[in-house]
Amino acid sequence: MAKNIIIIPTYNEKSNISLLLEKIFNLMPETYVMIVDDNSPDGTAETVEKLKEKYPNLLLLKRPFKNGLGEAYMAGFKESMKNFNTITMMDADLSHDPKYLPKMLELSENFDLVIGSRYIPNGGVTKKWGIWRRFLSANGNLYLRLFFFRYPIHDWTTGYNVIKTNVLEKINFHLLSPKGYAFISSLKYYLAKNKIKIKESPIFFEERNGGESKMSYFIILEGLIMPWKIIIKNLFY
Repeated sequence: MAKNIIIIPTYNEKSNISLLLEKIFNLMPETYVMIVDDNSPDGTAETVEKLKEKYPNLLLLKRPFKNGLGEAYMAGFKESMKNFNTITMMDADLSHDPKYLPKMLELSENFDLVIGSRYIPNGGVTKKWGIWRRFLSANGNLYLRLFFFRYPIHDWTTGYNVIKTNVLEKINFHLLSPKGYAFISSLKYYLAKNKIKIKESPIFFEERNGGESKMSYFIILEGLIMPWKIIIKNLFY
């Protein structure tokens, strides 16, 4: 069984994907990377297909239409869980610097979930964010920490995570919020609920390199509703 695979969902990330893969494979040439593309009209999948000739450990999973971040990750999980010891979740827009990968993977040898955290000492976010985006991110995490106070997680919404597949296999994917970044928070909740070993490692979150942000009012609303949905589901599961 191979050690680690990095799963990267994409939608219109042609302007970023080549540079990101170059950074990853220059740093860790033996790792595997799976791009899960939601039929990007900008030709992201075609770019990745060509790069497979350069990077033998590069995999491409093409989906027929855009159906949310969570659905993309779950498709990647299902393809990967039986063949890899750990799965790394990572954004495609270069906001997650690959330089943190070696440290996070080293920590994953002793922890089930390693979180690339912006909200612990030595972590942070780009100064290019406006006041509204900073307020939204910091207070969104505070909101979730109040709901899930029994679990020692400071950054519930970061998408930079390393998960051992043996704990991921125990998660009922049907319970997770399928859209947007609520998926990431709900996944962490159900992982933490299983009393796994969790470690946060500081990262600095950069502004996206190119393309357009996927943040929307719908994603924000879903994030606000998500913990209430979990409370209701807990009454029945």
